Amino acid sequence: MGQFLDSLLLLVALCSISECVQRQYHFINEMKTWTEAQRYCREKYTDLATVDNMNDMIQLMKSVKVNDRGVWIGLQRKWQWSSGDPALFLHWGNEQPDGADECAFMRNGQWEDGKCNDSWIFVCYNMSRGLVFVNQAMTWRAAQSYCRQNHTDLVSVRNQNESQQLEKFINDSHKFASEVWIGLFRDSWQWSDRSNYSFSYWNNQEPNDYGGKENCTVVQPKTEGRWNDIVCNNLFPFVCHEDKLIVIQQNLSWSEALRYCRQNHVDLVSVQSVEMQYKVMNVVKLASTEAVWLGLRHSCALGIWFWVSGQTVCYQNWAPGNGTSEEDCEPTVRSGAVQSGGSQTWISRPETHKLNFICRNY
Repeated sequence: MGQFLDSLLLLVALCSISECVQRQYHFINEMKTWTEAQRYCREKYTDLATVDNMNDMIQLMKSVKVNDRGVWIGLQRKWQWSSGDPALFLHWGNEQPDGADECAFMRNGQWEDGKCNDSWIFVCYNMSRGLVFVNQAMTWRAAQSYCRQNHTDLVSVRNQNESQQLEKFINDSHKFASEVWIGLFRDSWQWSDRSNYSFSYWNNQEPNDYGGKENCTVVQPKTEGRWNDIVCNNLFPFVCHEDKLIVIQQNLSWSEALRYCRQNHVDLVSVQSVEMQYKVMNVVKLASTEAVWLGLRHSCALGIWFWVSGQTVCYQNWAPGNGTSEEDCEPTVRSGAVQSGGSQTWISRPETHKLNFICRNY
């Protein structure tokens, strides 16, 4: 009985171990614009700093070595398509966008930002018919609703070729068209690395978009790191982050993946909490296989699952029918993987399967 209680206490202690911080922050004391800082961080580390919670915020501020009026982080308001796709190609006219407006239209083949409540004609996209010209003036939101109800969505433009095709289509459809709505609009705040924006630490009465051009974010050391929106062309020092989880897009067996992580990083990842599962879900979408190896292993001798880091499996996220103690150990041992799509739950697979995998850098 005493031995059982000792084992139980040990399990509780192991299960209460807190998770390590997901990212390592690096303060760069060089004056750059937000875009220049982003480029620097992507070349030297992972990206401009992302902050998911108050613990991240505390760790970030520990890295800051100046008492400045602003230090760039990776939060920015970005343009995206009505379809939900990111705007990777942009074809703005001179001095556009001017930062004052939220919706985009095409004029003479180039894009400009305009007031969403203005009324212009527009172009929809239909999955079976292609481009559809609508010679009826509406606000941007009304045009979006019309396209979604009658076709697929407002038109998206992914590259220079599509932009030229759209310009020709408009000229052929309506020779006197001037301003024509497209599906581009400025969305809410987003992180540079495309992480979900859920946590915020804004200063009082911020963000206020003063002057209509404050689309980037600084932390302010003088106000304990509170955030302020500011014009992106200002010059400030900045904080980069280095991800502590990395997806390796090589197809290896579980043992080969374990060896790779230990030789090139630290180890295969362990998932000991809901928070760490969310971190894994954020990076696993980069995988090229249907599942990705975790540092999860089944012991045939003991009939238990364990993490190769030495931790007990406390938190669990198994798909139905997976992760039982009575795994079939023939012809090979089973190891744990996380699905790269769907609900991203854990599955049991023979260790000889060839999958991508997640290493940890801490």
